[in-house]
Amino acid sequence: MIKIAKMPKSTYYSIIKKWNQPDPDRKWKRRIAFIYHKHMGRYGYRRITDVLQEKGHEINKKKVLRIMRDLGIQCIVRMKKYKSYKGEIGNVAPNILNRDFSAQKPNQKWVTDITEFKLFGQKLYLSPILDLFNGEIITYTLESRPTYDLVDKMLAQGLKYVKEGDDLLLHSDQGWHYRMTQYRRTLKEHNITQSMSRKGNCHDNSVMENFFGILKSEFLYLEEFHSIEHFKAKLEQYVYYYNHLRIKSRLKRKSPVAYRISTELAA
Repeated sequence: MIKIAKMPKSTYYSIIKKWNQPDPDRKWKRRIAFIYHKHMGRYGYRRITDVLQEKGHEINKKKVLRIMRDLGIQCIVRMKKYKSYKGEIGNVAPNILNRDFSAQKPNQKWVTDITEFKLFGQKLYLSPILDLFNGEIITYTLESRPTYDLVDKMLAQGLKYVKEGDDLLLHSDQGWHYRMTQYRRTLKEHNITQSMSRKGNCHDNSVMENFFGILKSEFLYLEEFHSIEHFKAKLEQYVYYYNHLRIKSRLKRKSPVAYRISTELAA
């Protein structure tokens, strides 16, 4: 016969008392859940903590992480990207950036790359330019084929934002697009220094890699699309969200555009 151990009366009444008490974290749970769902699961515990602290709430990251686990919510996992390297085509530029991803002002250091989307049995290729000063997406192009025109249009659009006196460096991997004579000539004509990652070294362009991971986890795998045109429209909305609304800790809890404007006003 199995004997069942009796629970001490003090323990029993202690449990009953706790059951009858309101959840001490109920307000935090509402706030955290609201922020999480407002950003469609794109914010992890670090960024949610930043939002709460920016609003004047005293809470640390460990508590936010614990509550998110209690709620069963977490940030979405990131994925890998398209590789544009196709062998020895054209000349290779030196790695002048050399993993120095800091910039003191806008239009000082830009990075670029290409990533691939697969939708409705088709492939789409995205080619953006990102400013290392504040992580802002300067411009982008989206095409159904990864031809040189994809990068050529992107560069032409990006040049509209270059101002007289800017000493700009543009970094990429060793993809064939960036080795083309036309691409290199355009950079030279506008006094833009070209820089390239070392062969097969994704860490030399990790900021761009990081953006693609965020884009796919927060947008591609989160949204539902009805057509290619719908995807393009939603992509434009996401890039606006990323530039104007998505805060970053390193930017003093501001979005890229808000941070750039604040520095321009301070100057």
